[in-house]
Amino acid sequence: MARQQPADTAIAQGVRAVLEPVVSALGLSLEDVVVSPAGSRRLLRVVLDAADGAGSLSLDAVAEASHAISAALDADDDVMDGRAYVLEVTSPGVDRPLTEQRHFRRNVGRLVQLTLADGADVTGRIAAADDVLALTVEGAKKGMTTRREIPWDDVRRGQVQVEFKSLDDQTER
Repeated sequence: MARQQPADTAIAQGVRAVLEPVVSALGLSLEDVVVSPAGSRRLLRVVLDAADGAGSLSLDAVAEASHAISAALDADDDVMDGRAYVLEVTSPGVDRPLTEQRHFRRNVGRLVQLTLADGADVTGRIAAADDVLALTVEGAKKGMTTRREIPWDDVRRGQVQVEFKSLDDQTER
């Protein structure tokens, strides 16, 4: 994908301002808005997620949001600077970085790799994401685990690690 240009960044901010209330009214979270060149048009990518504690984002919810977003953009011709665009409404993929507490709460039970404020990396399974981020990490001996609690101020970002085992296989330890 092409990099977002400064003018496109300003447009993305304007689009975000228009879409925040629309998306919020649908009970969803507006994760990202990216505008990038796509030939003579622009690609407008709107990334949505279920609101905190609302479960997962269904295809029906994405379709409903897509219609509402399209209508809001049509009602405000100036927001896309009068240029043609292609609208893409999507949900975050598994490769999305975890940067907010709600991202971690939605991934309790998953294996993540964290980058901490001191630059250290920690890999573990999210046990809880409340007042602190609690991870179950491998212990000194194979098969042993320990719980590590990390203050939110120490967490810079996380990344879900793709596993090819079923959750049942992971919990039998």
